[in-house]
Amino acid sequence: MPDTKKFIENLSGAGKCIGVLTSGGDAQGMNAAVRAVVRMGIYVGAKVYFIHEGYQGMVDGGDNIKEASWESVSSMLQVGGTVIGSARCKDFRTHEGRLRAALNLVQRGITNLCVIGGDGSLTGANLFREEWSGLLDELVQSGEISEEASQIYSALHIVGMVGSIDNDFCGTDMTIGTDSALHRIIEVVDAIMTTAQSHQRTFVLEVMGRHCGYLALVSALACGADWVLIPEMPPKDGWEEQMCYKLSESRMRGSRLNIIIVAEGATDRHGNPISSNAVKELVVRCLGFDTRVTVLGHVQRGGTPSAFDRILASRMGVEAVLALLEASPGTPACVVSLCGNQAVRVPLMECVQMTQEVQKAMDEKRFEEAVRLRGRSFENNLNTYKLLSHRKIDSELPHSSFNVAVLNVGAPAAGMNAAVRSAVRVGITEGHTMFAVSDGFEGFYKGQIKEIKWGDVGGWTGQGGSLLGTKRTLPAKHIDKIAEQMRIHNINALLVIGGFEAYLGLMELQAARSKHAELCVPMVMVPATVSNNIPGSDLSIGADTALNAITDTCDRIKQSASGTKRRVFIIETMGGYCGYLATVGGLAAGADAAYIYEEPFDIRELQSNVEHLTEKMKTSIQRGLVLRYDLDILHRNCSENYTTDFIYQLYNEEGKGVFDCRKNVLGHMQQGGAPSPFDRNFGTKIAAKAMQWISKKLKEFYREGRVFANTEDSACLLGMRRRALVFQPVVQLKDETDFVHRIPKEQWWLRLRPLMKILAKYKTSYDVSDSGQLEHIVRLRAKDVSAI
Repeated sequence: MPDTKKFIENLSGAGKCIGVLTSGGDAQGMNAAVRAVVRMGIYVGAKVYFIHEGYQGMVDGGDNIKEASWESVSSMLQVGGTVIGSARCKDFRTHEGRLRAALNLVQRGITNLCVIGGDGSLTGANLFREEWSGLLDELVQSGEISEEASQIYSALHIVGMVGSIDNDFCGTDMTIGTDSALHRIIEVVDAIMTTAQSHQRTFVLEVMGRHCGYLALVSALACGADWVLIPEMPPKDGWEEQMCYKLSESRMRGSRLNIIIVAEGATDRHGNPISSNAVKELVVRCLGFDTRVTVLGHVQRGGTPSAFDRILASRMGVEAVLALLEASPGTPACVVSLCGNQAVRVPLMECVQMTQEVQKAMDEKRFEEAVRLRGRSFENNLNTYKLLSHRKIDSELPHSSFNVAVLNVGAPAAGMNAAVRSAVRVGITEGHTMFAVSDGFEGFYKGQIKEIKWGDVGGWTGQGGSLLGTKRTLPAKHIDKIAEQMRIHNINALLVIGGFEAYLGLMELQAARSKHAELCVPMVMVPATVSNNIPGSDLSIGADTALNAITDTCDRIKQSASGTKRRVFIIETMGGYCGYLATVGGLAAGADAAYIYEEPFDIRELQSNVEHLTEKMKTSIQRGLVLRYDLDILHRNCSENYTTDFIYQLYNEEGKGVFDCRKNVLGHMQQGGAPSPFDRNFGTKIAAKAMQWISKKLKEFYREGRVFANTEDSACLLGMRRRALVFQPVVQLKDETDFVHRIPKEQWWLRLRPLMKILAKYKTSYDVSDSGQLEHIVRLRAKDVSAI
């Protein structure tokens, strides 16, 4: 069978010129996208031009269009906003403006445009592309360009990347800047919650989102807000009484604060705006609560981009250059999008039309349709929020008579508490009695099991670590006692949230079913570990928070290096044998190299890296960053002589006279801290889905007054695979697991390593077989809601 793999070495940008611009509202991560386009473009041999001040710079020309160099995008990765500027441009909306823009591009040979902006910016780019040949004809007739030039530059290729903090563009799960905006919102909410608690206050927070409620909805999920108001789903008539009842009920259950989140474009069912001040006046009038309003405004656009946005923008920027290299005159303008965990290309105008359809549905008061058109991710967020926030009174709850236990196993990971809260509340809503097990399997066999109620998990989403307590103990040695505790407490199902020990533990419990009938119950595991080393899942709860901790520290270290000049920092990350944190952290931080177990290295590679850094110090970028993880593990794989000190001393010795070296061990700070918005929401949604699976299995396996489940598919791991959340029997994952090194045999993120090397100016082999597929937007039916 022929090898269908296609490598970047076979793609050449020689003779091509690429223009990159940022347009419309700024968004954190735009600079990371610009950097990726410039470096990938130069890497393949193309010329890349900055177009400053968006379309205005394209129309004005002159110094606004400048050739970019490799060094000119150094230090851009961690900067918010857009370094090359953005502006609203009336001129480009006119035919004359577009004619001047076409002339400026042709004069520089630019026929490939990478546009980073919102739907207005991308629609303008598509119109420009459609008019291109006509514009060139006009320029030939007026004598401003030659007939020959119009032939050479006859086709304009456009690739878009969506930079918008609102996440208001259909066709992508996330837009560049959204995750960073959520970071700003959640930082503010966490700060507000402490002062609100002190004074027993209600806070009304207004967040951006004139036409899209994504920021309001997801931040409400991430902080467990009491009420949220969004444009896509205006509250039903009589919502005022309903909201006030909910707030007072929350206070009666012992809560000392209320949080209400309002999107700036929120309206009621009749199209009347609902302002944050109106909500405050309502609460004061009806309940007399001490209430304050906080309008976040442009704080949400500012600050440094999150690790997620840097990685997303870097991946999209590289993919955009590949799309431009592969474009032919008949290729439609496309947008590089994120679907689940994959970068895909989608026709630009399909996305724009779908985005416009959302607004049309809202204008025509077809709100359910508007939510569905927003996509699976938005719909899932809304459904999960409804499930978790609206507590039914006891008389309305179904009574299942089932008991479900939840426990944390392994090292603590930020987001575990959000997952526990979600599981407990969904379980109670489904009618089950929920039990919390303290200290993992160790607490289980010791009988540290007690009922946990709705109010017990209030405020848990923003708490780091594990409030239940977690241990690495495996159950096999204590299986008799665990089975006894299952019988004593009549546990009918188990939800295990944790890392590799949780995975091993679930397999041990399943293996013991033949001896202990008490273990014949539905069991499901949700992956939660900073190492992201669980088979069957591309992502684990806690890994995103750890990446942000690494990225923040690297930013500070790079800043200190820029003051001293000619310094290389070697940073040690966590991860066991899994190189996820070192690799993806390296991509987010702009590292020069990352040493990992999965990719063995020798003295030649170390020497090559030192020489690379020596050359780099001769440029204007006089600092280096090398990520590695526990080299005690690395040297066991590579050579017993490659100790941590050896590599440090090698860099120090070889760099003598050119650069000096410093070490930094990040350690357990990667496991600590408040969970990131992504980890809060991932934990919340995946645990809710796990509990719904448990409810379904309990009904399925209930026979003659008892639950009995001993099939393979009654002990599952719920993981994110490419584009969807999937339940997989743990026994079927055995073949995918390297048990000696506690990692999956295949790891998707290894495909990102060449990107990190390319962006650090190393020649490398990069498989682009997955690229180049143009996918069409498919309207998703209500049943198709498996995406996160």
